Amino acid sequence: MPQLLLVLMLVLSPLEERLASWPAWSLPAPLARPGQADLIYPNWFEGRWMVRSHDRSGEQPDLEYPVRFVANGQGQVVGDRAFNAASIGHALLGEQLLAVRNDPRNPNRQLAELAGDQRLESTVVGRRSAVAEERFTADELALQVLHGPGDPRVSRVETLSDYRRIGPDRIEAEQRQASYGSPAQGLRAEARSSWHSSLVLERLGPPQWTPPPDP
Repeated sequence: MPQLLLVLMLVLSPLEERLASWPAWSLPAPLARPGQADLIYPNWFEGRWMVRSHDRSGEQPDLEYPVRFVANGQGQVVGDRAFNAASIGHALLGEQLLAVRNDPRNPNRQLAELAGDQRLESTVVGRRSAVAEERFTADELALQVLHGPGDPRVSRVETLSDYRRIGPDRIEAEQRQASYGSPAQGLRAEARSSWHSSLVLERLGPPQWTPPPDP
């Protein structure tokens, strides 16, 4: 490892270090088990947004889909996971995605019904996030099990999203994702494939009012 990169990584936070090491990702990642706790977003995420996604590699078409973030029972802002996953899934898969359901006992577990008598079970098993002024960074590792004809297929998918608030009605982000093999093949694993996209979130509905600066 070059000496300068080594010095930089010694002073970076775990999330910044993960960003700096892209795309050479491997497991285990510096993520804690989330238990039954959901991912908490900054308050400026609350509301409905239209997302425009651009694949930096140019291999996938640009996508556009709505997402929403709501306050939970404790007044914390969380993603509407079933709605957001279904929205992204329909943009990617079209009619192949039939429905998405949350596990009522665990906000980190979802079940997607797919065409061809297939079901995708996804559970977040690792997470780390950080908030700094107008920036929010979150890294999640999900265990995915595809049920259908034949034996279940198991994989792990890591998604690191780095959001920056540009204004009250616009958020921009860089999102990096890597897939790994089944834990049955070993807890240590090199990324099998990776993907990098740029996101723009624009608020739907009337703009937020912000107070004028002090005279």
